[in-house]
Amino acid sequence: MKKIFKTLVFLLLLNSHSFFAQQIQNNSTQDLEFNKSEAETQRMLRENHKKLDDKIELLKKELKELETKKKSLSKSENNLKSTKEKISKLELANQKIENKITTTTVSDEEIQKQKIKTKENEVNIQKLKLTQITQEKELEKAMSAI
Repeated sequence: MKKIFKTLVFLLLLNSHSFFAQQIQNNSTQDLEFNKSEAETQRMLRENHKKLDDKIELLKKELKELETKKKSLSKSENNLKSTKEKISKLELANQKIENKITTTTVSDEEIQKQKIKTKENEVNIQKLKLTQITQEKELEKAMSAI
């Protein structure tokens, strides 16, 4: 009977050791799986942060390009406006000269000087109109870039 009792106790001890060993192995496996999933989560977080940072940099670059294009558009508009104003001033100056020639009595020499001045203004107007055409094309180009 003692032998049976000892054998039973021995078997119980073996079973309990086996049970605790399984518990420890299960805990160890769970810890490994947890650590593995934690490492994977950290890796994915780093990847996502990198993707977001890259996207932010790309958007900043695009914003900078857009601002540059906007400035270029504004500059083109201002240049065109300035050219149109210069043309208007020269045309007005020519009208004044023509009125002066026709309404006042001036010498032939003065009339010739005024006509030369008118022709110079006409040449400048033509140059400005060519510049205006170029500026309109630049403005269209700037508008299409945006």
